[in-house]
Amino acid sequence: MGRRAQFIAIAVLVAGSSAVFVSTGLFSKVTEKRDVLRIVADVPLPGLAVRFDYQSLNLSDGRLYIAHMNADQLVVFDTRKRAVVANLDGFHRVHGVLAVPELHRIFASVTGDHQVAVVDEASLKTLARVGDIKYPDGLAYAPSVQRIFVSDEHGNAEAVIDATNNTLITSIPLGGGVGNTVYDSGADRIYVAVHGKNELVTIDPLRARITARTKLTWLDDPHGIALDVADQLAFVAGEANDRLVVVDLKTMQVGPPLSVGKSPDVLAFDSGTKRLYVAAESGQVKVFQEANRTLEPVGELHLPHGHTVAVDPKTHLVYFPLENLDGKPVLRIIEWTANDR
Repeated sequence: MGRRAQFIAIAVLVAGSSAVFVSTGLFSKVTEKRDVLRIVADVPLPGLAVRFDYQSLNLSDGRLYIAHMNADQLVVFDTRKRAVVANLDGFHRVHGVLAVPELHRIFASVTGDHQVAVVDEASLKTLARVGDIKYPDGLAYAPSVQRIFVSDEHGNAEAVIDATNNTLITSIPLGGGVGNTVYDSGADRIYVAVHGKNELVTIDPLRARITARTKLTWLDDPHGIALDVADQLAFVAGEANDRLVVVDLKTMQVGPPLSVGKSPDVLAFDSGTKRLYVAAESGQVKVFQEANRTLEPVGELHLPHGHTVAVDPKTHLVYFPLENLDGKPVLRIIEWTANDR
């Protein structure tokens, strides 16, 4: 497909109308103007046609870091040139990845080795390995204390790494399996989803202590999290019951549940357009528009193995690494576009 634009299978809800547009394959004629999602490019990725996991976009240089989990590789993709810069080996069952521009470092959860790798941004050489962490997964960076917070999913804890000397400081027991971890720069807080207990846990990054537990009544095994830092909202998905809720971080009130795809995994929020993308293991991606501190569904699409998503808040392009298209891995790039044909 390359760079040839193509409209993808999607249903888009139109503001102020109950009309729904459905396209299968190439674009079909419609009679009214509306926004649709289209494929900008399918870029071949290196490595085997196996599972990907988290991604992290460095907005300062446009590099997208992609965890190619079952290939044990970390892919470095230049979003400006739309080309692979490097494909790094030796990342055994890599799950989480996080670019930290101010430190010129990339951190990656080398889950198969129970460690977090520290990679130099310029040379792409591994500088250190930090562990032992039972099952490192999601990653967040708190710049106020220069610490990396790590979801130890099967260790039922949050590991804390000092990013100045690459040492493991402590491990915070959470009382259940650990989902994703995010940093709220607006309030200088870490938020963690906890399976089983069905909670959103708040952590003070300086004291490395839990300061609050918020019950997510509507969710079963909350896992994926995304934040709207400007409006102080958290979006959390329950991977065991396919629901999504909005948490008001000012009041810690939890909104009513919304339906998402089966086994939701990675969430990505575009702070520019206020759109939320919820990718699921089923390959169903739900798209929501934030308005008045709530979410409204605006569309959905189906992608093979499309359970991980990243979005650029500057260009509004959306990135889906797909493990197997015609036997090869591909990075699918998608955008919203107005159409009146």
